[in-house]
Amino acid sequence: MKHYFCWALAGGLTTAALAAQAATPADSSRVRQAHRRPVFQFDQRYSVLQGNMVGINGVKLGVEWRGRLRTGLGLYFLSSGVPTDKPLPGNAPVGTRDEVRFRYAALYGEYVVLGTPRWEVSVPVQAGLGRYYLRYQFPDGSSYRTTKKSIWLVEPTIGGHMRVFRWVGVGAGAGYRQALFTADKLEDDISGLIFYGRVKLFLGDLYKVVRGRQRLFSQQGLKRP
Repeated sequence: MKHYFCWALAGGLTTAALAAQAATPADSSRVRQAHRRPVFQFDQRYSVLQGNMVGINGVKLGVEWRGRLRTGLGLYFLSSGVPTDKPLPGNAPVGTRDEVRFRYAALYGEYVVLGTPRWEVSVPVQAGLGRYYLRYQFPDGSSYRTTKKSIWLVEPTIGGHMRVFRWVGVGAGAGYRQALFTADKLEDDISGLIFYGRVKLFLGDLYKVVRGRQRLFSQQGLKRP
């Protein structure tokens, strides 16, 4: 009787463990992961600076912790010059145009405040240090570029995405870029609203779908367990 009870108890525990394992889907679209994983993202943003639409191109590489917190490093550069309100040098000929260009590296932290297998809303915050310079374009076609100087930036944003399928989704977000401590007092020229819209490709989930020979355009893994 004692041996029978032990075997029954062991069998019950094994059955319960298998049931729990089967109830937990092996899907990285779940919000709470039990492990860390690397994350990589092309991060293109847009701003309206001095009446001009400009793009800030960048990449982000970091680590995701349990599906809730992401931390890492981003690298960004301005895709085109931005006109400034800074007075021109006294010796600049009439018709001279000036613009500022910059690039920077930023440490970022991103917390997922709302997450389901299909939806996600997060709050990323970035703090960065970079270099900028002024470029003067003279009427005769020649140009002059100043030496590079340091610039500090802080960028709080809020964004989110929706997965159309397990491996692809659409996202959008908005925030603000604040420049600090520029030697030429260009904070107002560089600071401004940030916004973006993008298509997101989840390569890890695409690999799992292809490797598991699952249907590519299905809703598997996007419903709550």
